[in-house]
Amino acid sequence: MTGGNESCIAGPIPMSYLTCLTYILQEWTGVEHIGDYLSYAFYLVWVLFPLAVVFILPGVIVALFYISILLLHIYKRKNELKEAYSHDVWIGAREMLATLWDGHGRIWHGYELHGIKNIPEGPGLVVFYHGATPVDYIYFMARLHVTMKRRCRVVADHFVFRLPGFKILLDVHGVIPGPREACVSTLKEGHLLAIAPGGVREALFSDEMYTILWSDRKGFAQVAIDAKVPIIPMFTQNVREGFRTLGGIKIFRSLYERIRLPVVPLYGGFPVKLRTFIGEPIPYEPNMTAEELAAKTKAAVQALIEKHQKIPGNIFRALMERFQSHKKDD
Repeated sequence: MTGGNESCIAGPIPMSYLTCLTYILQEWTGVEHIGDYLSYAFYLVWVLFPLAVVFILPGVIVALFYISILLLHIYKRKNELKEAYSHDVWIGAREMLATLWDGHGRIWHGYELHGIKNIPEGPGLVVFYHGATPVDYIYFMARLHVTMKRRCRVVADHFVFRLPGFKILLDVHGVIPGPREACVSTLKEGHLLAIAPGGVREALFSDEMYTILWSDRKGFAQVAIDAKVPIIPMFTQNVREGFRTLGGIKIFRSLYERIRLPVVPLYGGFPVKLRTFIGEPIPYEPNMTAEELAAKTKAAVQALIEKHQKIPGNIFRALMERFQSHKKDD
């Protein structure tokens, strides 16, 4: 074995390191033509690497969620005594997580938030288009906390509350599953509340055309009417270029309609430019019906999409926008 290694590096014609490695492996294993197998293996890695990356990158977001959960458990353990004497022991934890997620948004997506002046000082219902993941809402929530020291609670689908380990994260950030009474109560307490009427269906089955999939949902509008608060429309540019789904495949749509779980494969995690735009509030009007308010809200979100999103969405173009200047619409 030593002799083979020496002959590899000390001969009349010096070998490359790869050739040397091939020679050593052939000596150790006794497999002839092992170099051909290695070349084929390297070729497969080179060909399949981009495909692997687009399915591995979403795991980074999942990892960040669980890092956040771990940090919360550590924070709770170190502040158990304060919990008995403080009305809100999680203030520091929220600051920590807001800094973590805002930093990720800045670095990975060059995240920007525009129209923050449209958020009222009091309560309000933020209504937004749901991308393949809610990562844009997380960046919005973090930036809002960092810049304005304000919290925005959010309504999430029931399956989120069954995710292992997520309870502490959901509790700390005030994530609620509904129902309508809980949403109205949250707003009447003076809080901001966010909801994506399209929910999981819009997340999984909308596409680069940015089609709003709200069906005839108007419950969110009734919540705003009952709480007597304005609705604030919101949309994030390129949100579907960062992450995409295989929702266009019929079998996944049929499976979702049968079991109502997000079983559609997700890919992406691309560092595209993300800009969240907050539209002008739709004020509370006592004589407006829920149907009318829902239609008005949908039109406002659609107007934000048409103004700020090039359709169809394009991943390469969204990547290149990281290097383009943009005039703020604040």
